[in-house]
Amino acid sequence: MKRRLLAALLLLATAVPMTAQDASRKKRILFLGGAADWAHDSVSKAMATMAQLGEESGAFEVRFHTDWELLSKQELKRNRKNLDWFDAVMFYGQGDPEISDQQKADFMEAVREDGKGVLVAHAGTDSFRASWPEYVEMAGGAFVNHPWNEEVDIIVDDRRFPATRHLGPRFTIADEIYQLDRYSRGNVRVLMRLDTKTVDMKHPNVVRTDGDFAIAWARNWGKGRVFTNVLGHREEVWDRPEIRKMWLEAALWVLRMTDHEQLAPIPMPKDN
Repeated sequence: MKRRLLAALLLLATAVPMTAQDASRKKRILFLGGAADWAHDSVSKAMATMAQLGEESGAFEVRFHTDWELLSKQELKRNRKNLDWFDAVMFYGQGDPEISDQQKADFMEAVREDGKGVLVAHAGTDSFRASWPEYVEMAGGAFVNHPWNEEVDIIVDDRRFPATRHLGPRFTIADEIYQLDRYSRGNVRVLMRLDTKTVDMKHPNVVRTDGDFAIAWARNWGKGRVFTNVLGHREEVWDRPEIRKMWLEAALWVLRMTDHEQLAPIPMPKDN
């Protein structure tokens, strides 16, 4: 009996420091910036920005890859860190890279079941749109084209969400604005949208008829959290203080370092 009690106390003594150490460590974000199609010049800027935000906040660290090997829960050789090692994945690639069905299943399990976070930047909505429908559904939509690359006004629909509560009701920005399909306002919490009064809605590339050009949104995906923001084509966008703060707060939210559960869809306002 004494031996069993001693063994239990020793097990407890060794387990407590490990738990405390795990709780105090920085969170880890895997930034995937590989391009199977058009390579954005701003990907490097986005990587540097996320690394700076993590270092300045002390909250997380970022590892960068332009290949897709780490998008897996399988054991990887040569000290490769798989999805189990990371707390979130950020996508800013483009096109349809060749990844296996097992990798797709591993990633969805990591988000849905393990509660990993997901960040999708700009052309992350132009990734896997022909080869991975579940990714598109998770991200909230897929790129169709960009009718505008100019100065536009953005309307902030949700000023209570952690990533947008520092913003005013609207702001002006010069960037490439995406048009999406497989997007529905009823499936996500839209945080920001384009003010269509500030662009040419007769542009020949405009195909949406509802006037709902979402810019950023959030959603739950199983146990995981997803934040998507289609801004970021231009490098200078990543230098804007309000955009940097948006990405910092979005990262903290998907990493469950801040909380906000009010993710019910917001109906399309009638001001457009």
